[in-house]
Amino acid sequence: MRSLERHRDVGAYALGVLDEAEAFRFEDHLLQCPGCTARVTELAPTARQLLLYRRATPRFVTPVARPGGRLLDLLLSVVAARRRTGRRRMLCAAAASVVVALAGPAVALHARGGPTPVRVTATDERSGVWARLTTEDRTWGSGVELTVKDGAGPRTCRLIAVGRDGSEETVTSWRVPRHDARPNTVRGGAALHPEEIERYEVRTSGGEHLVTLHSPPGG
Repeated sequence: MRSLERHRDVGAYALGVLDEAEAFRFEDHLLQCPGCTARVTELAPTARQLLLYRRATPRFVTPVARPGGRLLDLLLSVVAARRRTGRRRMLCAAAASVVVALAGPAVALHARGGPTPVRVTATDERSGVWARLTTEDRTWGSGVELTVKDGAGPRTCRLIAVGRDGSEETVTSWRVPRHDARPNTVRGGAALHPEEIERYEVRTSGGEHLVTLHSPPGG
């Protein structure tokens, strides 16, 4: 796989349509490409939605949309468009923050009506990896933020959501720098809702278990 092809395969990797050998080579590429790592994280919610659609489609029905070259290019175009509009959104966010500061208690009262994030932490005695996970119920599934301290890099890791039915979803992936135990925060999403998830597991790209974060009772 040539260098340019590696960059183009970010969408296929996020959607899980690469074969095992190609996925392994792309994960090696992720170790040295922060740009592709960021794109995989940004595409995670879209990939979760496609996975949910596939599960909801009976086997004897041909899905209307299949992961293909045009679909992957479209996904990458959406990511690029979001990045181009990022600066304009930052200006709008700054203006909104001023309004919130002036409104004070009135805004706070309205904000209480939204979903309450749930946070859990864990440290694995064997691997020494510490993790803090914050999850929030969304209409499409679960929004997830993960902060990890792992000084055993370099390596590529994944956050796996394990459902109460035994199913597994890759929430997000990231690259651990060499011998850097500083906190590393990543974000992603799962098609499963919080109450459908039994636990989260941090694993290396090779499948080695690093730490488990159990969902709180009733969450």
